[in-house]
Amino acid sequence: MVYEMRTYRLKNGAIPAYLKVVEDEGIAIQKRHLGDLVGYFFSEIGVINEIVHIWGFSSLDDREIRRSALMADPAWQAFLPKIRDLIEVAENKILKPAAFSPVGGTRPV
Repeated sequence: MVYEMRTYRLKNGAIPAYLKVVEDEGIAIQKRHLGDLVGYFFSEIGVINEIVHIWGFSSLDDREIRRSALMADPAWQAFLPKIRDLIEVAENKILKPAAFSPVGGTRPV
């Protein structure tokens, strides 16, 4: 299992608008294609105006197939402009759980 952690720094004050449009429209499209939503978070203390969402995939190939399907979906293409201007910086990480992680994992090679 691999996890994709996406972190977006939004424009100042944009968290409510971002979360509303994702809740109303975007998350259903994402779940339809990406599947395993581990969590969707916003910052309260520390770095402000930050959104973090984590998705689980069986492999990097699984992630590639699912992300490609999402990007090809006309509903997702119509949705993207609704959030694009709210995001200032985007960061993406692929994470592998440690062997003792509650979500299961392996030892590094």
